[in-house]
Amino acid sequence: MIKKSMLCLSISVTLVAGAATVQADELRFSWWGGNSRHEATNAAVDAYEAATNSVVKTEYTGWGGHLERLTTQIAGKTEPDLMQTNWNWLPIFSPKGTGFRDLRDFSSQLDLSNFDESALALGTINGKLNSLPVSMAARIFYYNKDTWAAAGLDYPGTWDELMAAGPVFKEKLGDEYYPLVLEGRDVMAMNRSYMVQKYGIPMIDESKRSFAYSEDQMVEFFTLYADMIKNHVAPSQKYISSYGAANLYEHKPWINGEWAGLYMWNSAINKYGDNLKPPMTMALGSYPIMDGAESSGIFYKPGLMFSISKNSEQPEEAARLLNFLLNEKAGIEIMGLQRSVPLNSYAREVLAANGTLNSSDLTVAGLVQINQLVKKIPTSGYFENPQLVSLFQENIEQIDHGQKTVEEAAKDFYKQGQRILRKAIKD
Repeated sequence: MIKKSMLCLSISVTLVAGAATVQADELRFSWWGGNSRHEATNAAVDAYEAATNSVVKTEYTGWGGHLERLTTQIAGKTEPDLMQTNWNWLPIFSPKGTGFRDLRDFSSQLDLSNFDESALALGTINGKLNSLPVSMAARIFYYNKDTWAAAGLDYPGTWDELMAAGPVFKEKLGDEYYPLVLEGRDVMAMNRSYMVQKYGIPMIDESKRSFAYSEDQMVEFFTLYADMIKNHVAPSQKYISSYGAANLYEHKPWINGEWAGLYMWNSAINKYGDNLKPPMTMALGSYPIMDGAESSGIFYKPGLMFSISKNSEQPEEAARLLNFLLNEKAGIEIMGLQRSVPLNSYAREVLAANGTLNSSDLTVAGLVQINQLVKKIPTSGYFENPQLVSLFQENIEQIDHGQKTVEEAAKDFYKQGQRILRKAIKD
């Protein structure tokens, strides 16, 4: 606890000190990502500065800790002028729509005409466009072509076929081989998809500030995880954690092809494929849909977004930079696919014309599949509430360690989760 407090204090002091050194006319711009995104974004900012005589201070990190950093900045009113944001952060930072600038106020600097209105609605709270979606994404199924071929199986087309693949992998390839590998939030999203298809209801009822599931349905939700582990469909969270705290694609079982599938964001798949030991490659699987299901239940959301600080003294300049990155050919070509396939229709035309947007790319092929799936039941913005996700992860880990039964974990998640939702969803 002391270490955590000291870390928060250190971050706060660093941010305040950093803010004090920023020049008055210097625009601050922050994002998270990997090295390739950093390099492309910095190059685009350089091009913008050269074209406009502006000065932009870039602040970028990996994913880990970025939310905590931004939370500290916003609390201290030291956040950047323009910042990359995540969809599920909107209820945290702007529950009433007043946490960020309304981007529609900057029509002279920022062209929104090439963005789909249904997507813009996902960044809108109380009629205010708080965040501009850059790309859209969903978790879908991808498989290691070589390992599945070695198991002698076609990719599953139904939930039952997916569950049946586990024993075959164990028998033909050994105990270390699994059809899928899933982190806690992946399990939560996949199980929700199954439940939406089966029952035709969302997981969260925002109007009631509670779960839409009954307690028995929540037991079924957790049983799905337990059945996957029992049937050798996916390694347990306990087993995955034995390899350390690295990203899944950095673990040896992934690199070696022992973990042979993912339920993963289409926007993130290439970094997994790139880390496989050659000549192994990934392939897009089909999405299992139950007979009679009215919705696929996929978690379809903005891959990431951009917001302008409500405290910014240069909001028009921030809007101009954002317009350059998303709407102008020079910025579009420099950025490429570093923030996935652009939502902006003009950007897609530019990238298709120069060969960057290729239908054989797994990200693009995944997006085509996603666009074909029925999405009648949208996912609540509170589904990825950090406390709720952490609580789910904690409970399935306790199942793995034998500290709770499935029923006990479901009951605890239901009870504590209701409290989290009541507090998070404002009247």
